[in-house]
Amino acid sequence: QSESLVVCDVAEDLVEKLRKFRFRKETNNAAIIMKIDKDKQLVVLDEEHEVWLYPTIRIDFLVSLTSENTFIVYSYKYQHEDGRVSYPLCFIFSSPVGCKPEQQMMYAGSKNKLVQTAELTKVFEIRNTEDLTEEWLREKLGFFH
Repeated sequence: QSESLVVCDVAEDLVEKLRKFRFRKETNNAAIIMKIDKDKQLVVLDEEHEVWLYPTIRIDFLVSLTSENTFIVYSYKYQHEDGRVSYPLCFIFSSPVGCKPEQQMMYAGSKNKLVQTAELTKVFEIRNTEDLTEEWLREKLGFFH
């Protein structure tokens, strides 16, 4: 028997929050952490980390938040080799080894819908949270010139 892939909708308030996050003016690193509400079959806000909570969100802090399947939208201050600075929005799907298969399928099935809803282009997936380092992210972003 094969389980059907569940695709969860994105909560309306989260859609609005992601839209505002996309056009934020602050120049610090910041993150929106999202999870799936299994009962409602909705992607919902889990945590938001902004300038007034932390002066800067470091990637190793994000690692501490990703013990289960997690969606992260991360606004990252990226210094290019030529000195320019940009603030790419990175979508990181953390799907650690050992998570329940049912949960992994639900997250995997909902990932594309969330990416499309939030209009994100820099999409990364990790299986081992220890891989989520600043060097890893900079290397991944290096492919987007």
